[in-house]
Amino acid sequence: MPAKISAHDLTMAYGPVVIMRDLEFEVKDKEIFVIMGGSGCGKSTLLRHLVGLMEPAKGRILYDGQDFTAASSEERAGFIKRFGVMYQWGALWSSLTLGENIAMLIEEAGKLPPKTVRDLVAYKLSLVGLAGYEDYYPAQLSGGMKKRAGIARAMALDPDILFLDEPSGGLDPLSAKRLDDLILRLRDSQGCTIVIVTHELASIFGIADTALFLDPVTHMQGALGNPKHLREHSDNPAVRLFLNRGLAPNPPS
Repeated sequence: MPAKISAHDLTMAYGPVVIMRDLEFEVKDKEIFVIMGGSGCGKSTLLRHLVGLMEPAKGRILYDGQDFTAASSEERAGFIKRFGVMYQWGALWSSLTLGENIAMLIEEAGKLPPKTVRDLVAYKLSLVGLAGYEDYYPAQLSGGMKKRAGIARAMALDPDILFLDEPSGGLDPLSAKRLDDLILRLRDSQGCTIVIVTHELASIFGIADTALFLDPVTHMQGALGNPKHLREHSDNPAVRLFLNRGLAPNPPS
């Protein structure tokens, strides 16, 4: 079977400035795939390419073997309906309650009775441990709760693929661990494929099946594989340095 997501010869650029070139990777069905690297390496830029907010300078992105890059507007809309996206800081409307934030997406997708919408909103919030918080505003929540609410919003339409941009960024270690545990539960209970942008090592080692390292020096991918294996065995010093957080890594074995 084709990969859930695949990128071939992918180059990302802002005008003449190349951010990353010649990216080649696959994301398997129901995998947790992490895009990692230091600040400014192009992690969030790659996510924006994957969800169609930016166009590649070169190359292709495929979903289940179908070319997303070359799709028509109508065809691309069909792809995007399968996506759930949580941007940094949750992307919640501050003037709406959590229930209204989620209900808005459900109502836009199709006409449903108000009670059905309320039940769906309650279910989505319960998935992320926020049952009963429908009438709370984002400003009334802690940082970790906002992140979970952002994930609930991204899950509103039962996505096949969930994209999370720095979900644990800015959280204390305990809140970040709880969020990582939530991501694992969602993958197992909902059966979705999850792509995460992060530079947090605890999250990378705790939840990633596969990780892609973006190297800002070469502007190319520096490694692709299980992060625990890459930490010890990658032949790229930059990868081992990143995964050992600046400590002198052992030579690859």
